[in-house]
Amino acid sequence: MELAKIAKLDHVLKDKSVAHLMIDNDRVLSENTVRGLNVDYREFDRGVEVKIVVDDDTHIEKPVHLCFGLSKKEFLQEIRMDIRMGKNSRMDVFSHCVLTKKGKHVMNANIVIGEGARYKYLEKHIHGDEIVEVSPKAMVEVKDNGRFQTDFELLRGRVGVLDIDYRIKGYRNSIADLTTKVSGARDDVIKIREEEHLIGERARGVLRSRVAVRNNARAEIYNRIVAIAPFSRGHVDCKEIIKDSATAAAIPVVEVRHPRAHVTHEASIGSVDRKQLETLMSRELSKDEATEIIIEGLLS
Repeated sequence: MELAKIAKLDHVLKDKSVAHLMIDNDRVLSENTVRGLNVDYREFDRGVEVKIVVDDDTHIEKPVHLCFGLSKKEFLQEIRMDIRMGKNSRMDVFSHCVLTKKGKHVMNANIVIGEGARYKYLEKHIHGDEIVEVSPKAMVEVKDNGRFQTDFELLRGRVGVLDIDYRIKGYRNSIADLTTKVSGARDDVIKIREEEHLIGERARGVLRSRVAVRNNARAEIYNRIVAIAPFSRGHVDCKEIIKDSATAAAIPVVEVRHPRAHVTHEASIGSVDRKQLETLMSRELSKDEATEIIIEGLLS
């Protein structure tokens, strides 16, 4: 299966102890589930609706693998995800997006992390040389004592047009930790909008972005944390490197609506650090080679 080969998932498809769901265009190619994990789906003419429910007090021992592919050129793929983590449940998900043909991939997700549940989501994109439009959007609720962590990576192939939109509500003692890493070039367009509302006492949130743009690429990052409840804590951390004629903007917004809440932010945009550049060039690297090593370090 070509999609599995590109994503290096051949071994996963053969392992019955590992849950997976593989979707190409608007069809499910392969699926496997494990005890405590309930997966239902419905195919339609533009994509697939998927509902994932983890039972209360269930720990999915091995990471669940999701794979989304576009094998048809100019195809509009719409994925509708509904994820429900039961009380005190645990699950890690590794999502592979293999988008090597010109087209559009739209993800609309509703995610509820139940009381005391833990959900970790790593989304890794593999693109080709053609322009792809990617639009992942999610509404997330993290209930009392819940934990939500997501890592988004788009480091291989052209970005094309990326438009991320995540909105999170964190309840009492919850944690929501988001990290986004993107490498853009040519005339790529990168838009990232992430918001966290810390509405429960002692809720915590982190929005972390690492973006590099080269040539004529453009990046705009809007991070917002609103701390509403007492003892809620938030932090926004955005770092962008620009090269050539690329442009970047960072808009960190922090709001505190309770005297016992606290939110901090850090944002930096610019070329690579001169001292780091000189150190690497002293080891007989060219300026371009040294710059790429620094960018790789930022995105690692």
